[in-house]
Amino acid sequence: MSALSALFGRETSLAWGRGGGPLVSVGFYAGVATLLPLATGPEPDRLAAIAPGAAWVALALAALLSLDRLFERDFEDGALDLMVHSSLPLELVCAIKCLGQWVATGLPLALAAPLAALALGAQPLILPLVFGCAAVGGLAFAFMGGIGAALSLGARRGGLLTAVIVLPLFVPPVIFGGGALDSLSNGLPWTAGFALLCAYGAAALALGPLAMAAACRNALS
Repeated sequence: MSALSALFGRETSLAWGRGGGPLVSVGFYAGVATLLPLATGPEPDRLAAIAPGAAWVALALAALLSLDRLFERDFEDGALDLMVHSSLPLELVCAIKCLGQWVATGLPLALAAPLAALALGAQPLILPLVFGCAAVGGLAFAFMGGIGAALSLGARRGGLLTAVIVLPLFVPPVIFGGGALDSLSNGLPWTAGFALLCAYGAAALALGPLAMAAACRNALS
C-alpha cells in the first residue's frame, strides 16, 4: 500500500468515526429541513421559493461542524510533526486530509441535499443540479474550511475562531450555487452560476493546500 493510499484511508476513517462522523452533519441538515417549515409556514409556494437557498445555507453550516478537528488532534498528539517530516509534501498531506473529510462528511451531505430540497418543496427537475452543486460546493467548503482549521491551530476556542475565518470564504459558493438553482427553478440560464461554483472549487483545491501547509508550519514553529 502506497503512502498516499494509507494516508487517505487513515484520514477517511478518522473523519468517519470522529465525533459521530457524518451522522452529526446529516442530522443537523435534516433538523434544519424539518424546522424550517415550522418557522416559515407550510405553504407549498413559499417553501418552494426558499428551498434552494435554505438548503444551501444549511449545507454550509453543517460543513462547519467537524472542521475544528481536521488538524487539531494531529497537532496535539504530535502526528502533525511526523507528517511535516514525512516523505510526502505537506501540501499534499493537507489536500489528502481535506479529501478524506469530504468523503466522510461532504459526500453524505451532497447525497442528502436533494432529499432535503425535495422535502422543502423544491421542483424535482432541479434535484440533479442540487446534488451537483452540493458535491462541488462541499469540496470547496472542505478545502476552504481547512484553511480556517489550520490558521486556528493552538488557539483557545479554536472552533469559534475557525467559524469566524471560514464563514466569509463560504459566501461565494453559497451565492453561486444558490443562484444556479434559483435560475433553473425559474426557467432561466443556470450554467453561468454552476461554472462560477466549479471555478471557485478548483481555486480552493489549488490554493487551499498551500495556505494550509504554511499555517501548519507556522503553528509548529
